[in-house]
Amino acid sequence: MVLIEKIRARLYECADPGYAAFSLSLTPGLDADAVIGVRMPQLRQICREMTTEEKKEFITLLPHKYHEENNLHSFIISEMKDEDECLSAIEAFLPYISNWATCDTIIPKIFKKHKTKLLSRVREWISSDRVYTVRIGVGMLMKFFLDNDFSPEYNDMVAGITSDEYYVNMMCAWYFATALAKQYDSTVPYFELHRLTPTVHKMAVRKAVESFRVTDEHKKYLRSL
Repeated sequence: MVLIEKIRARLYECADPGYAAFSLSLTPGLDADAVIGVRMPQLRQICREMTTEEKKEFITLLPHKYHEENNLHSFIISEMKDEDECLSAIEAFLPYISNWATCDTIIPKIFKKHKTKLLSRVREWISSDRVYTVRIGVGMLMKFFLDNDFSPEYNDMVAGITSDEYYVNMMCAWYFATALAKQYDSTVPYFELHRLTPTVHKMAVRKAVESFRVTDEHKKYLRSL
């Protein structure tokens, strides 16, 4: 437990009560006692200060007590350079992800070039009954599969998700708003034919209309839908 005591001491050095209150206001469901109030740049710096062995040990110390420890865990996963190791680390961490902020912080650079195994896991994740497992699956599709190697199949995968959970629906909407910006011709039929749930449809149109990446012409048309 020497490592966790060292990490917590470092986190408390950076504690900002005002930022803790701000984080709580943005992240419903967090326990106030579990938020120290460490800003993301400082948390990234703490991650950089850790040795490779410390990082390997830290991600085994689940469950974490503090929100910032979970976000630090996400940063460590995101910098992993082996795709199998990274996927295993995500799988081990998924049951402990309880909010959108920690979920969306996981952006492993390794998957920019190695996507085949990730796609297989994404299919499993989006069929889960856990909110943030589904969210991370959709998020990975949005982050890594909407560019040169895009397939309309990915739109079908997200369109097939039905949920009453706000944080699932918001991620699906974010996915489709991004798809409208990057793959408009393949994506707009999902709105024209009302293939999305009414909730996701409305959220996605609103996000697309607010996006600087969607053309004014496309925004005008989307408003009519």
